Amino acid sequence: MKQQHYFTDKTGRSAVAIVKGIDRDVEWGEDILMLGLGIVMLSSTFAPIAPPQVLLPLVALTFAITSSLARINYHRMERRLSDSMKYLESHEQAKLRPICQVFVDQPMGSLTESYNPLKNIKRLAKSAIGAVLINPLWLPIFYTMGIQIVEEDNLQVLNKAVMRVEKSLGLLKPVEQERETG
Repeated sequence: MKQQHYFTDKTGRSAVAIVKGIDRDVEWGEDILMLGLGIVMLSSTFAPIAPPQVLLPLVALTFAITSSLARINYHRMERRLSDSMKYLESHEQAKLRPICQVFVDQPMGSLTESYNPLKNIKRLAKSAIGAVLINPLWLPIFYTMGIQIVEEDNLQVLNKAVMRVEKSLGLLKPVEQERETG
């Protein structure tokens, strides 16, 4: 099986190609999470038709699917980056260190760890409190929403690191540089 790498351009500036590839993957992960949030926001339109016993599990399933896809994308980014780093010279690797540091500082566990309530007692407790206050059927929604929030936070941190590297490489347009500082 052919491995995919980020450095697909012919210019020889492979660090730039890797940053662009990671940036595309970060945007893809953010799009996945926003799609899930959008679907959940639209689910209220089905409230007059579908009973809560049907609609609420579908909301939890939507969060579970989108957060799982975002986690898979995150792990794929990490794997592709580590595979691509092997082919770079040391001065190019140094340019990408802030991005690599994010993967070291914020390691993402497997999906089985995220969905195991016994390994996430704090998330389970918060979800149970919310479920008691609103409706017991909301417990899986709150639990999967917590996973979705973790995914969003990790992508935000990774996106900031990518933007710092893009700025240092001179890849950001002036409008994006203003947005980053503002």
